[in-house]
Amino acid sequence: MGDTGVRRTIVSELSTQYPGLYTNENIALSSTHQHSGVGGYLEDLLPQLTSLGYVKQTADAIVAGTVLAVQRAHDSLAPGTLSLGNTTVLDANINRSPSAYLANPADERARFEYDQDKELSLLRFDDAQGNARGFLSFFPVHGTSLYENNTLVSGDNKGMAAYLYESSVEPAAMPGNNTFVAGFAQANVGDTSPNTLGAFCESPGEAWDGLPCSFEHSTCGNATEDCHGRGPGFRTSDFASNLIIAQKQADGAQTLMSGNGALASVNGPVGWVHVYLNMWVSIPGFDGSSLNVLVDRSFHSFQLPNGTTVETCPPAMGYSFAGGTTDGPGAFDFIQGDNSSSQNPFWEIVKGFVTPLPPPQQVACHFPKPILLDTGYAHEPYEWSPSTVDIQILRVGNLVMLIIPGELTTMAGRRIRDAVRTELISSGIIGDDAYVVIAGPANTYGHYITTPEEYAVQRYEGASTLYGPHTLDAYIDKYTSLVQYLAPNATGSPVSDPAPVDQTSKAISLQTAVVFDGAPFGQQFGQVIADVNTGTAYKAGDTVVAQFVGANPRNNLRLEDTFLTVDQQVNGAWQAVRSDSHPSTTYQWLRTDTVLGYSTVNISWIIEDATPSGTYRFTYFGDYKPIIGKITAFTGHSSTFTISS
Repeated sequence: MGDTGVRRTIVSELSTQYPGLYTNENIALSSTHQHSGVGGYLEDLLPQLTSLGYVKQTADAIVAGTVLAVQRAHDSLAPGTLSLGNTTVLDANINRSPSAYLANPADERARFEYDQDKELSLLRFDDAQGNARGFLSFFPVHGTSLYENNTLVSGDNKGMAAYLYESSVEPAAMPGNNTFVAGFAQANVGDTSPNTLGAFCESPGEAWDGLPCSFEHSTCGNATEDCHGRGPGFRTSDFASNLIIAQKQADGAQTLMSGNGALASVNGPVGWVHVYLNMWVSIPGFDGSSLNVLVDRSFHSFQLPNGTTVETCPPAMGYSFAGGTTDGPGAFDFIQGDNSSSQNPFWEIVKGFVTPLPPPQQVACHFPKPILLDTGYAHEPYEWSPSTVDIQILRVGNLVMLIIPGELTTMAGRRIRDAVRTELISSGIIGDDAYVVIAGPANTYGHYITTPEEYAVQRYEGASTLYGPHTLDAYIDKYTSLVQYLAPNATGSPVSDPAPVDQTSKAISLQTAVVFDGAPFGQQFGQVIADVNTGTAYKAGDTVVAQFVGANPRNNLRLEDTFLTVDQQVNGAWQAVRSDSHPSTTYQWLRTDTVLGYSTVNISWIIEDATPSGTYRFTYFGDYKPIIGKITAFTGHSSTFTISS
């Protein structure tokens, strides 16, 4: 997801290199929101807990790659045209909290065929000669095709969709070296899941084993741990499911790019607007140390369209947050869809030892959410959750992108899209061809955004809606108020709250640094421990595996490079034909002895159909850190093996 600290650094570097061109106002850091990426780059403490704190190496890598991508895009700027359209993609997502969705008004739900959006929107880029150079698409489905027990870094279904499409356009190009760019961005993803078979109980020996999880609470025997969503390739593997969901998105894009879907020309002004919004309006001198002050202070208030004044709240997470989702169940005895704290009286007692106990005004503001983690009042060792979020809109002709600092649910996304589109048309800024899409979670990670009706049900998404039941209303109020600044003749600047304070200087990291790497006696780094099969030819569908004496990959992230290649012998020379970016290859590092620093690396390749016959080998690229001295690169090769048709 987008992050305040990472975006701040990206903006600083780009605005310095391109003064007056790329700025805090027109740079958006959006996401594919996969759940198999590296962690630890968000600057607020709560999302850092699972990564043992802040991981600077991760943040630096994201910044470096993003800045480099912008530099290359800038250097290759050329005239072109844009076109826009959408198509329906079925069987690629379901609603993982249907009981909450049903809480929305029946007449509102009747306007839509499905309980999650099925439209893939696509912005096409053509050069001056009419050649397609890429696209940016938006479709809501969580990057949770790969299950929680996966330990491999992956782009999940959207990363796979990009690979599938780009490789279909340029099959000979190595991933990352293609000239056509297929962008699969996220949309109102909050309550969507790629596990389209539904959620089932995996409870061997129990009467409910294999049955669907309970509808309201997603439990199995009154517990959440055994309730798991199943992807369309469940009987094979989660990687098979990932491929299926990715292919459906790639096929949807292909429908539009091939001319089978009507794409309208995009013309008109380019514009943008950005402000900061403090969801918790602090009173002068407040330092978070006095509960008496907390009770008397004022929260962010605004008016609904009907004239009612409401307010948002300081951030807080509810009990159902700890219940998790069917894509990733929680632990202990927390469950979704219970807006009372009686489900776990023990945690009611001990929660004050984790974050401060919420004062009465906070409790009332978040009602009916029972507060588990009062993160808005947790300031030590630094902020647990963001209180200030980025509000940003980008315009390209009749296309308007709402850059959202959180995960909108299906109906929440529909409401804000409709509200902004209505404002665009009624104000005369864009006509009836106004096209509004959602991009998020972006810029700031403000967790989830539900409708007030869904919030009252307190499923995972409602419990994770940080700023209370009127969070969505606050966003609608702010985004619609900024529409006027998208007009080409707009004057003045919108009112903005102060930017959030940089927290990376306070960040704590408990991730152990690489102390040293060692190789067993008589062995060298990169040496083969278990070799490929040299006696019998492989064929398509077979898996080739080799194991090497390894070293910690954190010694060198090999940005723009690879940890492995599959090499083919062509005219007597070795030519790399696969890298660690191909979905058919796997690089797996394992520390085998912490004291002596030993580790192994397994490299595998599932041979694809139509792979040419010939002679091949594996190459492993690594870097080891000695006890004394500098990090040193090494290379290892497997024996040669043959593939026959």
